[in-house]
Amino acid sequence: MPVTALRRAAKESVAGLPREFWWLWTSTLVNRLGGFVLTFLALYLTAQRGFSAAYAGLVASLIGLGGVIASVLGGILADRFGRRPTLLGAQLATAATVSVLAFVRDPVAIAATGLALGLASNASRPAIQAMMADIVRPEDRVRAFSLNYWAINLGFAVSSVYAGFLVAQSYALGFLVEAGMTFACACVVFVKVKESRPERPVPGAGTAPARPVTMGTVLRDRRFMVMVGLSFLVAVVFTQSSVGLPIVMGQEGLSSADVGLVAAVNGVIIVALQIPLTRFIERRDPGRLLTVSSLLIGYGFALTAFAGSLGAYALTVAVWTLGEMVNAPTQSGLVARLAPAEGRGRYQGVYTLSWSAAALVAPLAGGWVLDSAGAGWLWAGCAALGTVTAVGYRLLMRGLPGHTELATPVVAATPVGTATPVGTATPVGAAASVVAAAPVVAAAPVVAAAPVVAAAPVVAAPMTPATPATPAPPA
Repeated sequence: MPVTALRRAAKESVAGLPREFWWLWTSTLVNRLGGFVLTFLALYLTAQRGFSAAYAGLVASLIGLGGVIASVLGGILADRFGRRPTLLGAQLATAATVSVLAFVRDPVAIAATGLALGLASNASRPAIQAMMADIVRPEDRVRAFSLNYWAINLGFAVSSVYAGFLVAQSYALGFLVEAGMTFACACVVFVKVKESRPERPVPGAGTAPARPVTMGTVLRDRRFMVMVGLSFLVAVVFTQSSVGLPIVMGQEGLSSADVGLVAAVNGVIIVALQIPLTRFIERRDPGRLLTVSSLLIGYGFALTAFAGSLGAYALTVAVWTLGEMVNAPTQSGLVARLAPAEGRGRYQGVYTLSWSAAALVAPLAGGWVLDSAGAGWLWAGCAALGTVTAVGYRLLMRGLPGHTELATPVVAATPVGTATPVGTATPVGAAASVVAAAPVVAAAPVVAAAPVVAAAPVVAAPMTPATPATPAPPA
């Protein structure tokens, strides 16, 4: 493709999004440039501190438990107290918790700090997702979520390059660097990002006030809860990237360096293709996109059963990575469509819960299947779950109102305290300069210590999962 065509496509990808989105995008990138501690936490606890692998697994599980709790709690706080205070509080708490983790030595204190880290680092995900839905026009949301997802993966890829060298010098220094980057992210939000929670509509004369959105409202929304269940199945399959895949590759005699090279395929493809792919998917039918992406993820992992070489494993990763790139922003956009404006935080929180729950369930399920039945059954199960999910999405999207029917009026999403309409476009040059600031050239290598990572729902707080490389819901 000619350079001029690529340049035009890049400009079209970033044009028309409000300035507030780009500051939020920048905060996400800054945060993910420092988000690497959990990747090395198990190694730190076993190699540096001399704890057992079982203890390291316990700490990882407590972080995952914190993520499950924070998914719902963060959504409630974002709706009740606002997106901005929830986001700032979570980021400041994350910075403080990571700093403490650098100095605590007692096993009970480390475990308690891990639980607190899981709570803090995941509480901002629903706020980020809800804020993006507030400030971006409905027709641009898939593109916005996709760009944020790209920033998450770019930041993680870059941080993985230098993090290995950093922790080789000092784990404590690495923890403090992450705390500093998270604090810098909070500073960007504090200075540049305004509150976006829509004002509740004032009922007219003789009109009863609208019923508030509660967790009960979310749980009674059948279509949405079916979507959450389907998201959970996708996440269970996808989590095998950090559980089943490295174990099976090790059983085949491949080294940790080989696992790292295969893992790098995921990050390189996302960084290289996510933005061009966004232009293809943003106007497509979300039902078809979710159906196809579920099949790509399920059968991409199923192809692992036939992989016998490094190149073959890399090819399977490329298949399910394409599914991931389509699925993550499309699902986030669908959540924004289904959620009422005043309940976006709760809806995004429950959606995030599907990925947090998968981070707890999938490692246990994958390990049990490998031990009791073998790798063939694990990959066959991935294909079956991908098929079930694809059929589920086709049925779910039947009768779903069109985009314009579901769209929240733009005025409802105007950030509190500002007169600037949400539809105000950021100048193309300004948006492009934000993207250009990210050192893409440094993003390709992914350290071997970080098996395949992707983000699931999205997040200015680290999309850090229960296991070091388990993905979380996309933004």
